[in-house]
Amino acid sequence: MDASPPEPNTPVKTAQTTFRIVEALKSLDGATVTELSDHLDIPKSSAHNYLRTLEHAGYVVQRDQRYEVGLRFFDLGGYARSRERLYSIAIPEMERLADATGEYANLLVEEHGLGVFLARERGDDAVSLDSYTGQSVRLHTTALGKTVLAYLPEERVDEIIDRHGLPAKTEHTITDREELFEALSEIRQREYAYDRQERIKGLNCVAVPILCDGEIAGSLSVSGPVSRMDEDRIDSEILPELRRAANIIELNQTHS
Repeated sequence: MDASPPEPNTPVKTAQTTFRIVEALKSLDGATVTELSDHLDIPKSSAHNYLRTLEHAGYVVQRDQRYEVGLRFFDLGGYARSRERLYSIAIPEMERLADATGEYANLLVEEHGLGVFLARERGDDAVSLDSYTGQSVRLHTTALGKTVLAYLPEERVDEIIDRHGLPAKTEHTITDREELFEALSEIRQREYAYDRQERIKGLNCVAVPILCDGEIAGSLSVSGPVSRMDEDRIDSEILPELRRAANIIELNQTHS
């Protein structure tokens, strides 16, 4: 995985503000000009000008005086994902994995120190979650992310922690650096990771690495409610299916 890009020597403030506005519209789930101005502490006139510019370019839509992120970003995201070779290789195995377990099968890659859900396939019994394809999450909060961290160089993990911290999502999230490194060592030894309600209460997850030429390319997981994802089922049913799927993906990634 590539290291985080360096800070620009001469950052373009207008570009920074544009992206701050887009991120704010996402986090606020849409906003009026006044709400956006208050949230970002910028003049209403500036907020309005940026929003109208983004709207004209097709990246923002206006509904009942509220501005929302537009589907133009979906086009960009779809294009970016289509260029990830791992995505097209993994989808057939993820579909089989979701069918075999009845739960969600998830594929995650690391970019800029965050985990990005590259693909998700829903089994017949899967519960509704807040996760979606393209969503970014803190790596330390998920089995998928911890698997990625476990196979990255230690100095890279330190960089990620320094940049993004170890904030808690639930009371079960690992928030101590030393504890996290101990967990990552255990993950490397057993070659899989657990997430016991560490990002979402009531949800358990187990993940395995996807390696390419000895380096981590991503991670594959199955997630489901605590009531169905106990350790007996994980060990006897879920892990064998995960390892089979990851093995096939790795072979296709390396030799296709």
